[in-house]
Amino acid sequence: MQVAVAGGTGLVGKYVVAELEAAGHRPVILARSHGVDLTTGVGLLERLSGSHVVIDVSNIVTTRKKPAVDFFSRATGHLLSAARATGTEHLVTLSIVGSDEVDFGYYFGKRAQEEMVRDGGVPWTILRATQFFEFPEPLLGNRSPVVVMPSMLTRPVAARDVAEKLVEHALKGPSGRAQEIAGPDQLNMVDMARRIVRAHGRRRLVVPVSLPGRAGRAIAAGGLLPRGQYVQGRRTFDDHLASLERSAPAGR
Repeated sequence: MQVAVAGGTGLVGKYVVAELEAAGHRPVILARSHGVDLTTGVGLLERLSGSHVVIDVSNIVTTRKKPAVDFFSRATGHLLSAARATGTEHLVTLSIVGSDEVDFGYYFGKRAQEEMVRDGGVPWTILRATQFFEFPEPLLGNRSPVVVMPSMLTRPVAARDVAEKLVEHALKGPSGRAQEIAGPDQLNMVDMARRIVRAHGRRRLVVPVSLPGRAGRAIAAGGLLPRGQYVQGRRTFDDHLASLERSAPAGR
């Protein structure tokens, strides 16, 4: 089966593509590097033609409401329009646990995306996931000896576990709002960052900071944790750290 992957060159997208290939399916990547601009729709119809399912893991890196809403509204709108035009049978969309409860800028974009998918006229599945193990990495990327990290209570999950679940949903058909997926351990993002620093063999002072307002308080207190039953990822954060340690430079 041919499955289009919007954002197939990103963190989760690469795992989705690999999982589809391993299962004998044909992934088609929808990304700028493959001639598709989701925000304008350029190249989308041609590239999507022949796909039975679309898995959307496209993303924008921002904390602000306006860019997030703009990106997800435009990208999702173009995907839905192209899916209807080409007869695509199923749209699987990745979203975030708690994004409808915490009024943080980026999450308004995910809310807009979910609403469009629900009302878009294409059979759908929305899978919400918690933050990935790799979530602190971009904030640790600079060379400053001091890193500020938001205080955030989460149940982090392996991006590969999320990719596997997305492919599972894509192959079994539309499910509507799917059961959320989260990792096996409840951790604070600050502690995660400190452990990642050690696993990389770096020396960094990780300083916790509370995000402002009601959203910051909600994030720190567990507003992004799953409510009720959820699918538990099988990989642990310790597994992730062990892989980082194995790839760390020798003689660190």
